[in-house]
Amino acid sequence: MKIYVTRKIPEAGLALLRPLFDLEVNLEDRPLSRAELLAKIADADGVLCLLTDKIDAEVFDTAKKARGFANYAVGYDNMDVAEATKRKIPLSNTPDVLTTATAEMAWALLFSAARRVVESDAVMRSGEWKGWGPLQFIGQEITGATLGVIGSGRIGRAFALKSAGFGMKVLYTDEYPCAEMEERLGAKRVSLNELLEQSDFVSVHVPLMPSTRHLIDEAALRRMKKTAVLVNTSRGPVVDEAALVRALRDGVIAAAGLDVYEAEPKAAEGLAALPNVVMTPHTASATVVSRNGMATKAANNLIAMLAGRRPPDCLNPEIYL
Repeated sequence: MKIYVTRKIPEAGLALLRPLFDLEVNLEDRPLSRAELLAKIADADGVLCLLTDKIDAEVFDTAKKARGFANYAVGYDNMDVAEATKRKIPLSNTPDVLTTATAEMAWALLFSAARRVVESDAVMRSGEWKGWGPLQFIGQEITGATLGVIGSGRIGRAFALKSAGFGMKVLYTDEYPCAEMEERLGAKRVSLNELLEQSDFVSVHVPLMPSTRHLIDEAALRRMKKTAVLVNTSRGPVVDEAALVRALRDGVIAAAGLDVYEAEPKAAEGLAALPNVVMTPHTASATVVSRNGMATKAANNLIAMLAGRRPPDCLNPEIYL
């Protein structure tokens, strides 16, 4: 059986697949074009794909032999789950293994934006620093501040729990209460508007769905404190990026830390020119432990699919009923 991997992933995952299948991997360090993707998967029995690959009806029509698609990501907004379920094609993702890495990156962005680390680093490297001054690079203090967490799933919860060492007041908003956050942190579940109005730091941890697209829009940004910092490590389109550019430029909020963007790999016009935003290129899961874990999970999911078994991280388990 033939497996196609749409972009090279860590060897930990490929090593599981290589002895079992005829394995072909896209070795170019770029996403495939649509035409390239369709051509490569036409005779595949299984596909290991990435968030940059749109897995939809056209893909299913092309890959007629495919017995499953394993996403190398925890998110799966690139996959048409309903269409796959209708056709009884299993899909999977890679939950849990990138929880810690993503939560840590959210904190890295929060600290960097709050304390103006990147901005001051650039001045120091430029050779233009004239020496210490009492009004230079004044930022926001984290200890004792109010932290707002939008979404208390795996990553949002892990992020929030790391605030304990800073004695922060924690607010969160979610469809469901989180007993662990409430018991361990004294966190309070509130409405989104209340969270935005009261928080010094707001971190976004929701999946991309129709209901969360532009969840943080111009109106939401205007509800935030002028001293507030926004962090997004979830999905780019959850934040209206053009509205964020205006808010940062006009002093509606103080700063932002972003790892995801609305139209990746591009950022909204004017965003990169702003000194009060810290930008990383979708690298929240980029640790050895996390990326190896993602690779092995995706590989094991695909192995199960091709053996006719329900994969451990199946997105449409009802097809096995």
